[in-house]
Amino acid sequence: MTHCIFCRIASGEIPSTVVYDDEHVVAFRDLNPHAPTHVLVVPRKHIATLNDLVPEDAELVGRMYLAAREVAHIDGVAESGYRTVFNCNADAGQTVFHLHMHVLGGRSMVWPPG
Repeated sequence: MTHCIFCRIASGEIPSTVVYDDEHVVAFRDLNPHAPTHVLVVPRKHIATLNDLVPEDAELVGRMYLAAREVAHIDGVAESGYRTVFNCNADAGQTVFHLHMHVLGGRSMVWPPG
């Protein structure tokens, strides 16, 4: 998907501050952070929303969570705590329609969110 900004970031076409990457996912700093650690974990495969996942994507989603764990360790928030968030569609706050997980940490989080 050449018009998708996250596909272009994942391919290296658009520069970003990469925190972690492997053959399946790339994790980069959010341009509009809402916490000291705010990293987006994006699959290299284009999937628009959580609703578009298929059973064959189960391993990929697991890899996204493993990447989030690595990001938390890299940024030093694994022990103090961090939050992972998927937003699905506009009413939930999804603005880029390429599946992505937010990893937020470095400050106290409130509940409920939003």
